[in-house]
Amino acid sequence: MTHTRYAFVKANWHSDIVDRALDGFLELIPADQVDIFDAPGAFEMPLIARDLAQTGRYAAIACSAFVVDGGIYRHDFVAQAVVDGLMRAGMDTGVPVLSVSLTPHQYQETDHHNAIYRDHFVQKGREAAQAALKVTETRAHIAAAA
Repeated sequence: MTHTRYAFVKANWHSDIVDRALDGFLELIPADQVDIFDAPGAFEMPLIARDLAQTGRYAAIACSAFVVDGGIYRHDFVAQAVVDGLMRAGMDTGVPVLSVSLTPHQYQETDHHNAIYRDHFVQKGREAAQAALKVTETRAHIAAAA
């Protein structure tokens, strides 16, 4: 069975920036083929992605988050845990889980930085859509050759 549905999970922290990845994703994949889910933050995305993958409904799942240094915890630790968890969700379920989880070295909550990252997330959303479409196509070719 060829899936034509995709899931998009977005973290609610910095949603004014993170949600732009969905905008880019929807430039390439029609909105009627995408189910959208909110996660409280980046750390919760791997669990949600795994649960979505286990439904068997999606050809691929894209997850978007912006993990920045809030001064309270090591943001690089959180970012690494998120990316590792997303990869594990994909490997454990056999459903591609794509990451649009960015962790900038330098981020200041200024209009200038926010504008740069909003634009960057649109591009990263497009790239996630391209990856979702390509991996779906490649997996279909592999299945047809088997």
